[in-house]
Amino acid sequence: MRIQAAVQPSLSNTAPTRRTSASGFSVSNDNAAGKTAAAQAAAGVNGIEALLALQGVEDAAERRRRFARRGAKALDMLDALKVQIIEGRIDLATLTRLEAALGELSERSGEARLDGVLDAIGVRVAVELAKRRPPGATQ
Repeated sequence: MRIQAAVQPSLSNTAPTRRTSASGFSVSNDNAAGKTAAAQAAAGVNGIEALLALQGVEDAAERRRRFARRGAKALDMLDALKVQIIEGRIDLATLTRLEAALGELSERSGEARLDGVLDAIGVRVAVELAKRRPPGATQ
């Protein structure tokens, strides 16, 4: 039975070590340890934890847009309610959506002027909901 030495694939793209016939000791010219340490450091930055942390960061402009969309959505629902009142019918689904929008409008954006506008929209939504509630019903 013949035994062959196993060939291991190289893990890095380094040049082979120099061998001298005079001695059995050889030294490599590359800095393999530095390359592997740099690769490990880069792998740590690209980990899933880093990506999740970056997704959680929200800049001020995006936060402002999100709150502005909430206000615009509430105003659109108020317009839909106005059209339904003019037509003489009020849809229960519209009132339910307005209640949900009122809950979203109570969150603070951090900007005083935007929060003031959202509060005014919220008051209008609350008034319209209160006018459409049956007498004796509580929130």
